[in-house]
Amino acid sequence: MSAIPHAIDPVPTQAAKPVYLIDASVFVFRAYHSVPMTLTDPDGNPVNAVHGFARFLGDLIEQVGPTHIAVAFDASLATSFRHRLYPAYKANREAAPEELKRQFVLCRELCAAMGVAAYVSNEYEADDIIGTLAALMRAEGHRVIVVTRDKDLAQLIREGDEYWDYIGEKRYGYHQIEGRFGVVPERMACYLALIGDAVDNIRGVPGIGPKTASMLLRQFESIHHLYNELDRVLKMKLRNAGFVMAQLRDHRESALLARQLTAIACDMPLAVNARMVQRRSPDLAALNEFYDSVGFGRLLRNQAERILERWG
Repeated sequence: MSAIPHAIDPVPTQAAKPVYLIDASVFVFRAYHSVPMTLTDPDGNPVNAVHGFARFLGDLIEQVGPTHIAVAFDASLATSFRHRLYPAYKANREAAPEELKRQFVLCRELCAAMGVAAYVSNEYEADDIIGTLAALMRAEGHRVIVVTRDKDLAQLIREGDEYWDYIGEKRYGYHQIEGRFGVVPERMACYLALIGDAVDNIRGVPGIGPKTASMLLRQFESIHHLYNELDRVLKMKLRNAGFVMAQLRDHRESALLARQLTAIACDMPLAVNARMVQRRSPDLAALNEFYDSVGFGRLLRNQAERILERWG
């Protein structure tokens, strides 16, 4: 685990502020595929993802002025602990091109200059970093706002927290998660294990779709409770209950494996406290040097100056 180091300021004496936890990949990938590749640095290297991510991060800070904020990055698709459990995990994804890998590194450098803590790990994924940070921050009395568009992260939301789909301009509190995703946050990992996740190459249980999974998890607290009382499925007002029970029985092993894969680790070894994710003022000198190196003009520099003037 490595973090972009920064100075630690005193903890404010006022009531605990929300901690914004950002899933970087959502916004870096979106920028990479939406901002023209013709946007290059002085050496001709693409910097489109960096520019889009910088716009997103600057807009968010300018909009809400978070006092506590951290960004989680993925290091690799092939090195997390989940690959030891299931070598085919995410094997359907193509490796990121070199120009995108380089831009991810630049995005972490940008965070440092913007005064934002950034974390990355070879052993754990960004989701696990966010999950662990959320647990650590709650232990200090903070609520968390998870900024993402990844449904997996909905499992982290608890009373007082928010899931912020920044791109879709939607916010969901704890009691709105079920209406949006089909299950309460605590059962989201089980839900994903049952229906599978094609994006991550997780098979799930064939024949079990979102509607059936939601109905099952309204009756059973978890996938483990479901398997402990599998015969109860036949008593549910469930279409093709016999087929559903048979599929669950026949695919028990893969379903339980999937449950290990879909659960976000909230206990990774990460020594972070709320003081370490306090936002610092943008370092205008460092930002100007960074923007010079990637060939950006005045737009983002002006935004950093506005942030400094408005929020410090």
